[in-house]
Amino acid sequence: MATTHLTLKGVSYVLSDGRTLFTDLYEQFDTRPTGLVGRNGVGKTVLAQILAGLLQPTSGHCQRFGRVHYLAQQVAQPQGASVADLAGIQTTLDALARIEAGSTAPEDFEAVDDRWDMPQRLRHELERNGLGYLEASTPASTLSGGETMRVALMGAMLSKADFLILDEPSNHLDRPNRQALIEQLQRWPRGLIVVSHDRQLLESMARIVELSPLGLHSYGGNYTFYAEAKAHEQQSAVDQLNKHKLERQRQERVMRKQRERQEKRQAHGNRQGKEANQAKVILDGQKERSENSTGALRQQHAASREQLNQRVREAAKQVENEAHITLHKIPVEQVAKRCLAELERVELPFVIGATRHISLLLRGQQRIGIVGPNGCGKSTLLRVLAGQIEPLSGTCKVTPERAYLDQRLESLVPEKSVLEQLQLANRSMADGERRMLLAQLGLDAQKITIPSGLLSGGERLKGALACILYADSPPQLLLLDEPNNHLDLPSVQALETLLRSYQGALVVVSHDDAFLENLVLTDRLLATEQGWHLEPV
Repeated sequence: MATTHLTLKGVSYVLSDGRTLFTDLYEQFDTRPTGLVGRNGVGKTVLAQILAGLLQPTSGHCQRFGRVHYLAQQVAQPQGASVADLAGIQTTLDALARIEAGSTAPEDFEAVDDRWDMPQRLRHELERNGLGYLEASTPASTLSGGETMRVALMGAMLSKADFLILDEPSNHLDRPNRQALIEQLQRWPRGLIVVSHDRQLLESMARIVELSPLGLHSYGGNYTFYAEAKAHEQQSAVDQLNKHKLERQRQERVMRKQRERQEKRQAHGNRQGKEANQAKVILDGQKERSENSTGALRQQHAASREQLNQRVREAAKQVENEAHITLHKIPVEQVAKRCLAELERVELPFVIGATRHISLLLRGQQRIGIVGPNGCGKSTLLRVLAGQIEPLSGTCKVTPERAYLDQRLESLVPEKSVLEQLQLANRSMADGERRMLLAQLGLDAQKITIPSGLLSGGERLKGALACILYADSPPQLLLLDEPNNHLDLPSVQALETLLRSYQGALVVVSHDDAFLENLVLTDRLLATEQGWHLEPV
């Protein structure tokens, strides 16, 4: 176990469109629980996949000592997938079933290895994680986002890997399950890398490694230590940059005075030569010497200026570009008294327990935060309001002027660029204005023209939001399912600012209490053991 580690040696990665994502990375990941952090789009997921052996770097290499299990931020759900598929044990269960039926095939015994008690272990883990109502054969399509992630995390723990690499594992988890995840990871005895923006989860890590345009930088502590060290580093970098700028200004003044003195001496010499009525050959010699002297001074100044500029450029590289994320106010028709949604004795599909039934009246400019544990029906309720699925019974009337952003961002076509999709959503806007709006979201000219499926989770979320909010007809009812998942902190703050200024009706599902607090909600819809309960904030 002491030799378990992952080592990056000069790793670089160039995207298919020719952009360099990162270059010449060196780092070793040992058994210390490590949080991998960085801004949206910097390449965290790509780096995690390289560490897991799922991607090959463009140059350099990654050494792996031990078996690695990688959990993606969007858990794959192939058609017909089951709970056992999500947990990654379906192959083992199938091999066990064939052996019990009389198979002696070597590949079946290899698939089982030493996991002869896997059905019992699966049942034990489901019970221990509060998922005892699920079976190995339960269709994955019936699970909520939180339940899906919990089953996938359970599979990671069952994998007995030497190294776990988890990409945004706390997304979709409610507060109790986030805490349970932290406690579970604290008990994990082997190597662990967690890619996350979740400050509570990162606080439990033994060290933080940051990926930025400057490369990888390791900090020997948890998130608080990292944040303090990072702030100190940035202040020092800003101070150093200002120092070099001041030195450049001082040297420019010195060089200007030298140049002025040289020009005065040259003019004085010319006047003296003319007044002394010296021979032309002597005057020409004096002129040549003066011009040579002036030329030498000019070259010296040019070299000094380039050296000073280079120092400023190098210092500026150490100051991170904290580009301000801007979302523009959305013009929405005032519909304060209009009924936008009415659910009467609606029975929700896929939901068990008291939250299976709901009646709800939603008027314009009402702002509702839906809160409750994983599996209580929050996402299902949003899908019913969005018209994606029909209730089992009851009546559901919802304005057609609505927009829905789901957890998987299915409104964004992976094969098309964000710019193409915004052009389809808003045909009246000039192309330059579309590009400006996307740039202010942190999506540069290159990122908006490549297939959106190649973007990071946070970048795709920004693109999906842009296509909804900057459409020709902005929605009067906005339905958001955990919209702050995948976003870095500056982007979350920008989203909060935008949603506070949004004048339409808002229904948002989130497990992030701080995020909901910042949205100026009018009501909270609570999923309780007695059913749904709407209460004013």
